[in-house]
Amino acid sequence: MTDASAQAAWGQFQRQLRQLGQRRLVLLEGERQNSIAWLRTVLPALAGDTRLWIGAELPEPALDLVPVSANRARQWLGRETDVLVWDGWAGNPPDGLAAFSGTLNAGGLWFWLVPPLAQWGRFADPDYERTGLGEASDHPFARRLAKLLGANSTVIRIDSDSRQGTVLPELGEPAEATGGFTPGASAEQRQLVSAIVRTGQGRRRRPLVITADRGRGKSAALGLAAIELLQAGRQQVVVTAPSPEAVATLMRHAREAAGDLAEAGHGEHELVLRSGSSLRFWALDELLRQRPTAEVVLVDEAAAIPANQLREILLGWPRCVFASTIHGYEGAGRGFSIRFRSVLDQHTPQWQAFTLATPIRWAAGDPLEQLTADLFLLDASSSDAPCPGDWQLERWDPAEATETELAQAFGLLVDAHYRTTPGDLRQWLDDPQAVSWRVTCAGRPVAVLWASAEGGLTEALAEAVAMGRRRVRGHLLPQSLASHSGFADAARLRVLRVVRVAVRDDCRRQGLGQKLVRAAEDYAREVGLDAIGTSYGASDDLLTFWQNCGLPLVRLGVHREASSGEYTVQRLRGLTETGRDLEHRISQRFAEHWPVLVPTVWPELASSLVLTVTAQLPPGGDLSVQDRADLLAFAEGFRGFELTLPVLKRFSGCAGVVGCMAQNPSAQLWSRAVLQGWSWRRLQVAGDCRGRKEGEQQLRVLVKETLELVNRSI
Repeated sequence: MTDASAQAAWGQFQRQLRQLGQRRLVLLEGERQNSIAWLRTVLPALAGDTRLWIGAELPEPALDLVPVSANRARQWLGRETDVLVWDGWAGNPPDGLAAFSGTLNAGGLWFWLVPPLAQWGRFADPDYERTGLGEASDHPFARRLAKLLGANSTVIRIDSDSRQGTVLPELGEPAEATGGFTPGASAEQRQLVSAIVRTGQGRRRRPLVITADRGRGKSAALGLAAIELLQAGRQQVVVTAPSPEAVATLMRHAREAAGDLAEAGHGEHELVLRSGSSLRFWALDELLRQRPTAEVVLVDEAAAIPANQLREILLGWPRCVFASTIHGYEGAGRGFSIRFRSVLDQHTPQWQAFTLATPIRWAAGDPLEQLTADLFLLDASSSDAPCPGDWQLERWDPAEATETELAQAFGLLVDAHYRTTPGDLRQWLDDPQAVSWRVTCAGRPVAVLWASAEGGLTEALAEAVAMGRRRVRGHLLPQSLASHSGFADAARLRVLRVVRVAVRDDCRRQGLGQKLVRAAEDYAREVGLDAIGTSYGASDDLLTFWQNCGLPLVRLGVHREASSGEYTVQRLRGLTETGRDLEHRISQRFAEHWPVLVPTVWPELASSLVLTVTAQLPPGGDLSVQDRADLLAFAEGFRGFELTLPVLKRFSGCAGVVGCMAQNPSAQLWSRAVLQGWSWRRLQVAGDCRGRKEGEQQLRVLVKETLELVNRSI
């Protein structure tokens, strides 16, 4: 086939795809330079305003593509593209692959430059180094992708080394009645616009939560509804998202809907109508810091926003709309819905839900959408079959599982943690140090545990890690403990880190999670590891679960994690003499530092978490005779708060004290006043007391009651 005929064939093929509302993946299998030469011939025939090169630096300007780094996927959420060229020779992060594929419009083509499929299981993907997989010689995840791609008839495979003529697949003709696919609003999307407007005009504290797969038009619906709200009398509508780029589609549809009513001269992230009312994008941090006045707050790509920040938005403005993908690339929207639901039920029980099912940027049944879902298990779902309670616990290798088994097990992880991504799936399958267990019921997985062996660094490397001079991929827990606690031998420790534990929602609180952890602990002891541990985002339920599993708390992160918005909790249980010795030293040192660090590092931490952590730390020494005299004097009103504060802090560290306080109505006041160092004025504004006098009296009563309860133990 000549270059001219190839261009004509591909141009016609793209036009047919657009008429049918479809998108396709094209695998260019062969040497990189040969694939680039093939693209140089074909790309000029393809239409599209947004054409991206993703990967390493664009090899030559003649390709007429906009270079974008693969790690910029989050910034492209909510945006649209026409042609994607992915340089697989430069790395293939699964999150980026899935995210960018979701940006393609109808008629879109995704060219993927890759080695022949038969080589994928051994291909040294440059992206592996980033995740600690660089030393792995075998890659089950990549082999699985190759198998699925090779078996999918909609994938167009081209041998770029041979340069033989490409036979394009036959495409059907659009139905005569429709005349072809036309992107545009569906009846379902119009219903959503009405639902958003009702929320924005309705009563306070009745938020709307929208879930949809990619390409359903939720961002467009938000933009259209925002203009209707402004036209109906709302003065300030605010939109926020993980990045300004993520609201590009929303703002574009809002501008189109506003038409001549919009004033000129404002930036791309603000739209002002002639009436003076406005729609404005606020970056998340600025929104929560400045707290602008707004009648309505729209949150797009909510699954990519930490849960604690979503809660702040929910409680900070009277009318909120949260939109998220169901099967996301930044994190799973279904898991987001499950976890966020408890917050909604607690604070705004009259919240409403709306699900968009009909695609508008491509036709229903688009081959690329289903292919992407299959490759990265974006629609992974745990089994919902009834479970009679006949549990079977077993070691299990996800890399050897059937697609159904893998999807059900990964679905458990998705439901349990809303930030589970395709990258996690690759890590689970490809990490040679990973080990897993599952609990099945009637042959279906209802609980799963994923762990990985870490540590065992050399003495010199461990010292460098502890001093902050080195970072080693793939050793999260021992490395973190060494660098943050100052104990270099923590990095030499051989640890089994529990990465995830997930139990099906209807099977929880039956001990399955603890059974899985015990199985992992038994394994670690059998193979001679020094300890078992874990690292996770702090929450009341997880703190309780892991305490019940018998893993001591040894660290709380000093900064909120960017990915979760939560402070990292780390736990460690020694299994050998070396491991037990380190566990004791780290936990004791953390307990000694805790009362000093709390008011400085964690003054904003939820009081329930502060109390829970305090209760789980090793108890301090007994109170002295003078300490007891000071406490009694305070309880009887003879000694002031400030003079007794050091003793009150020590009292908090005594065995059983905080546990006795936890259910008392004044427990939050104790946490904030005694442990976190809040001023009386701030406590009054927060509603913890009506003033200093009443606050001190609450604390006096609390001390007296607690002394009576724990008197024998101290």
